[in-house]
Formats: sequence, structure tokens, C-alpha cells
Amino acid sequence: MYRTGVAPPLVLLWLDEAEIYARAVDRAGLGGRVEVATLKAGETPDPALWARAAAVLAWRVPRGAFQAAPRLRWAQTVTAGVEGWLARGDLPPGLTLTCARGTHRVQMPENILGALFHLTKPYAAITRDQEARRWTRRVSESLAGKTLGILGLGAIGQEVARKAAALELTVIGTRREPAPVPHVARVLPPEGTPEVLGTADFLLLLLPVTPATRDFMDAGRLGQMRPTAWLLNFGRGELVVDRDLVDAVEGGVIKGAVLDVFRTEPLPADHPFWTTPGITVVPHLGGLHPTRDELVAALFVDNLRRFLAGEPLQHVVDRGRGY
Repeated sequence: MYRTGVAPPLVLLWLDEAEIYARAVDRAGLGGRVEVATLKAGETPDPALWARAAAVLAWRVPRGAFQAAPRLRWAQTVTAGVEGWLARGDLPPGLTLTCARGTHRVQMPENILGALFHLTKPYAAITRDQEARRWTRRVSESLAGKTLGILGLGAIGQEVARKAAALELTVIGTRREPAPVPHVARVLPPEGTPEVLGTADFLLLLLPVTPATRDFMDAGRLGQMRPTAWLLNFGRGELVVDRDLVDAVEGGVIKGAVLDVFRTEPLPADHPFWTTPGITVVPHLGGLHPTRDELVAALFVDNLRRFLAGEPLQHVVDRGRGY
């Protein structure tokens, strides 16, 4: 807890949208309790300023920079995924790292539902027909009665399940702690993944990237899916072995895939995902939202209030688990 009568802690907002977060701090009435400094992403802070920082909010911090910030106690990321932070190898052991988990709870499920409709409703083909002034009768496939398998029943997965239930989809999935989840017919531990793979008509990846999940969907696991099934990856690009997925789609092992995340972004122009029939490339649309920074700012301000009061922070990253 920070006491009155001492210099307020310095909080560095190190990202291009820093003013949005600075205004949120003021609106929350915390401006008088902290010293706020702003810096664009890619810029280098004044060494004396950085040496005084107690907390930082950033997309990323340059490698090696933490060595010059001896007073830093807390780093808040503006993303839910933290594999890049954990892979850098120079995070101080005493630094508390928090992520923006939960801020995609509304937008990402809507985009996932959009992908399901894309796969079953012929509107893309209808648009092409209209451009050619061609009348073609088409039939849409029903989602009702199908099974949606979700690997990673976290906040986003549970919201997808809630919305999918209204469409009469049966939802099954995996979770590290397989307690019952509303709107999910069967919640399995990670060891139950083969059952989900073999049952799902649509398999949704929402797993974090950890040593256990990197390259998770390889030829072996793709081969456990139904030949009529679709893969939807809205988690991380590193979950999928790219070449194995292309081979599985081209070979009829699975029907196809909708991919929103990739190992390299933007996706290189020569990548086979662009030209493989059955694979839809989505340019990382999933969590984007017109007011996304305001959502993350609300989380940051709540954590800042907790930080000043010496209370536990929200969404602290477990370095052992990798998320």
C-alpha cells in the first residue's frame, strides 16, 4: 500500500493509445495518487524516468529494458496472450505480470459465431452471384443439432457456449479443471481431447500457447477429427502445425478451416493458407472492437486501484502455466 506523505508512484503508459488510459486514470480519481508518464510504443524512455517507474502498461517492453527499472513491481499487458512476454527470458522474478484476459468476452464470440454462419450459410457465394447478376438457388446448412467442440473453456469459450446454446448447438469441450459449465453438455479434462476431436462437427481452438499446447493440432490430432468437421482457430497461430493442416484439408482428412490467428502476422503472401481450397484466412479480426482500449483501460484502472491499496490484482499471469 502506498502511504500519504511520500512521493506518488510513477506509472508509465508505454503505448500509442496512452492518452486513452491517462484519461481513464483521471476519471477514476487516481490522477492525484500517481505520477503518470506517457510514451509512444517504440520510443525509449528517459533513463531517469524509467528507473523510477513502479508500474508499466504496454503492448511490449524492449528486451533488456527491465534491468534499468529497479523499482518496477507491476507490468500490465493490453493483450490476453502473454507468450511473447514469457518467452523473452528477462522478466524479473519479483515482477507481477497481469494480462487483459476477459476484455474480448463479447466481440470474439460474435466473430466466432460469424465464422460458423460463414461455413453453413452461402452468403459469400450469393455475393459473388450478385456481382455477376446470376440467380442461383442455394441451400444453407443448419447449425441446430450439430456439435461444437471447444478446446479451452475459459471466459471466451463459456460465452461462446452460452450463445451457441441459443442456436441449438450441442457444446462439449475441455478445461484444465473440468467442473460443470453452463450450456456445455460435457466438460472434459485435457486428457479427454480425443473424445472432443472425434465428436465435434466444428472444433474451436481457444487454448493459450504453452509448452504443452504449441503445435497441438498436428497430423495426429487432425487425423482424429471427423472428415466432415471444420477447424476454427481463434486462439493462437502456434497451436496449429501449418503444413499438417494444409495436408489434412487437401487430403480430405477434415473438411476445412477458418483461421483468425497465425504464426506470422501479417500472413506472408506466399503462405499456402491463402490458396488452399477450404481454408478461410481471417486477418486477426477476433478480438478487435471499436472501443477495445476503453475496455482494457477499465481493467487497468481497477488493477491500479488495487495496486495502490496493496490488494491482489486481477488476471495475474501464472508463469508456470504460461497464462
